[in-house]
Amino acid sequence: MEWQQAIKGFKSYLKLEKSMSANSIQAYSRDIYKLQQFAETQIVILKPTAVTLTDLRQFLTWISELGMIPTSQARILSGIKAFYKYLLLEDEIKIDPSELLESPKTRRKLPDTLSMVDIDMLISAIDLSKPDGARNKAILEVLYSCGLRVSELTELRISNLYLDIEFIKVVGKGSKERLVPIGSSATKALKIWLEEVRVHIPIKKGEEDLVFLNRRGSRLSRVYIFMVIKDLAEIIGLKKSISPHTFRHSFATHLVEGGADLRAVQEMLGHESITTTEIYTHLDRDYLKSTITQYHPRS
Repeated sequence: MEWQQAIKGFKSYLKLEKSMSANSIQAYSRDIYKLQQFAETQIVILKPTAVTLTDLRQFLTWISELGMIPTSQARILSGIKAFYKYLLLEDEIKIDPSELLESPKTRRKLPDTLSMVDIDMLISAIDLSKPDGARNKAILEVLYSCGLRVSELTELRISNLYLDIEFIKVVGKGSKERLVPIGSSATKALKIWLEEVRVHIPIKKGEEDLVFLNRRGSRLSRVYIFMVIKDLAEIIGLKKSISPHTFRHSFATHLVEGGADLRAVQEMLGHESITTTEIYTHLDRDYLKSTITQYHPRS
């Protein structure tokens, strides 16, 4: 089996069997293209089915020498493991060469978070006299109230809003659906956008059910939302490096600090494994540690 054929089949597998988004498929494909590039630089060019555990270890050394940081190496390794799992399922190989491949040790970085003051200042900086203002306020309120990924926000559907009972249905990774509570501030901001502003926009065909649209009636890009948040951060002089995902981190951190059950937070975030959610307990421990240091007489 040649690389081009293997990668084409792998992409179909990710789309049809794993229900991955186009962005995830593109990212996984890039990982395999890097492995292909390495394989084709060897004295004896390696086909995908001929790659061994030793070859994969040499590949990790190769990308490390190119200056790739451990977190990026670990992400690429995840793509490679998925690729060889696919080849195994297709009976193209008898042994998975990536099975015993260890991930490079990575230091788990705690995500930046926003305080309630930060969030209030960002929302207050929105110019509500402009048509985009109502939409941008609804975007920030929903990001923080519901802890959505930016891709989940851009794909949010009007038919999945149950504002009368304060819930929204979110379609997450792998097309998995979950119900998430939505707060009164976010509900109010959404209703203003939908009922007072969005109704006056000529909507592009096929986009009628999308909650958030631009002035031309088309869906918003993830980059556009990132730029909206970046501009607001500059207006208020916020020194933190923030993105739409920062609101998701803040949502989870504030819940855990407030005593929310970790399983409930996992469900609301749409994490497949609770291990992913547990990073917010580390944030909470740091908060508790700083509190003890500040107030305990023997600290």
